[in-house]
Parts: sequence; C-alpha cells; structure tokens
Amino acid sequence: MIYRSASDWLSAPQKRVLFFGMSGLGKTHVSKLLRGSGDWFHYSIDYRIGTRHMGELIADNAKREAMKVPFLRELLLSDSIYIGSNITFDNLAPVSAYLGKPGDPAKGGLPIETYRQRQEQFRRAEIAALEDTPWFIERAQALYGYPHFVCDTGGSICEWVDPDDPDDPLMRLLSDEMLMIWIEGSEAHTAELVRRFDRAPKPMAYSPDFLLKAWEGYLAETGLAPDRVDPDDFIRWTYARALAHRQPRYASMAARWGVSIPTEALSDLSSAAGFEAVVAEALDGKLGKAARPA
Repeated sequence: MIYRSASDWLSAPQKRVLFFGMSGLGKTHVSKLLRGSGDWFHYSIDYRIGTRHMGELIADNAKREAMKVPFLRELLLSDSIYIGSNITFDNLAPVSAYLGKPGDPAKGGLPIETYRQRQEQFRRAEIAALEDTPWFIERAQALYGYPHFVCDTGGSICEWVDPDDPDDPLMRLLSDEMLMIWIEGSEAHTAELVRRFDRAPKPMAYSPDFLLKAWEGYLAETGLAPDRVDPDDFIRWTYARALAHRQPRYASMAARWGVSIPTEALSDLSSAAGFEAVVAEALDGKLGKAARPA
C-alpha cells in the first residue's frame, strides 16, 4: 500500500484513494463530500465509461431508435438534429439504458446474445477507465492544482480482477497509485440493498461466467424460453446472487491490496478532515482490517 501507517497517511502532501464495493453503500456520497472541500479531484469511473469509452455506443443506440421514427429519421439524415446522452455524475442512466436487460422484447428485453455483447463492451470500457486513472491523477494536479484524488469505482470492479493474484496487473496498477478502500456493508445493508433493488431493478454488469450460470439457472428454474423471460424478474432473481458472489471478492481485494472501512464509519462524515481521520484509524487496524500485500 502507498500509505503503510496512519502517520504516513496523515503526513502525505498528496492523498490518493480508490473506493470499491457495492453500489449504494456510500462511494459516490463520500467522493462528493471530498470534492466539495475544494482540495480533492473526483474521478468517476462510471462517468468516464459513459463519456469516453462507451459514449459513441450509447449515442448510436439512441440514433438507431430515432431512425425508426420517420419524422426523426429525416431530420437525422439531413443533419438537422443532434442526438447525444446527457451523462452527469448524478445521472448515469444512459449507461444503464444501453446495457439493458435480457428477455422478452415486448417487455423491453434484449436477446441474450445482444445482452452479452453489451456486457463485454462494458467490461472493456470499465477496465480502460480504470487504466486511465494514473493519467487523471497527474492531470488533476498538473492542470487543475488539486493536491488530493479520489477514484469512485463501480460495483463491478471485482469482476475484472483476480483479487487473490499478487501479480494481477490491474490491481497492481491501481494500488501503486492509490490506497484501495473497501466500503464494507453489513448483512443488514445487504438486505436493504436487495429490498431497494426489488423496488427499482437496474441493469448491472456481470462476469461472463457468472452471467452464463445465472441465465442457465434461471431458465432451468422457471422453464421459460429465453424470449419469454421477464427482464426485471431475471435481474431481481440475479441480484442477491450477484451480491453473494461479489462479497468474498471484495474481501480478498481488501485483505491483499488495501483496507476495509465499515459504511457506518463514513455515513455521518461532514468534512474531508473527518474522512482523513477515519482512514487513519483503518490503517492503524481500528476499523475493519488493514492488510498488507503478500
């Protein structure tokens, strides 16, 4: 780890952290708090994906739908209108809408092959956005003068790395530049995330192996043909399984590459100084587990 003790961290003139963990546990909330202090650059992986690495795919998909409407088709062909996505840190819906959900097209579902293709596009985009991080660290300081840096990752980072491999290239790249912080939820938080997701299911990214097992398992359990699957029902069915699949991967990432901080320790923060104090406690082993790479 780049900060091996609380004193290393507190005395560092440039503090750089990466948050990982399930969506909904506070990664973006704390990142916004730090950004609001004026000294921290907030690098959102999901925003980078949507604007740089999948921006054209998202816009082209919207144009494809618009071309089905004769009125809009004529305007597009004559370059009379422009279609683009309005992605912000607070509105990443264009990315989710593009990823979509597999199942019955009458219910807004995608053919499973199209869905797999978009999942692969997202996998490549997220890895590329993560690999862009060192450049953004340099850019934030050289161009904008920010001394500190926070990388706000998506929940699927654990799908693209081998957290048990001490030579995993992506984990080495990131941990060489930033302190890796797992924002860890309890079983109660997990239950609440499941309830929240059940009320408003949203597209997610999965590893190819996990998606294949989930899709085949759902079809076997329900007896449905692929084009009769209710898209929302499938992703609800999959969500709790995805949480269970990801939890040990997050734990391994924290044990080998960083620190773990319970989400409760961050929920009432009101300042960057408060955050720095919590991280110092984690590095001293007073919160979660501070681990050293093997």
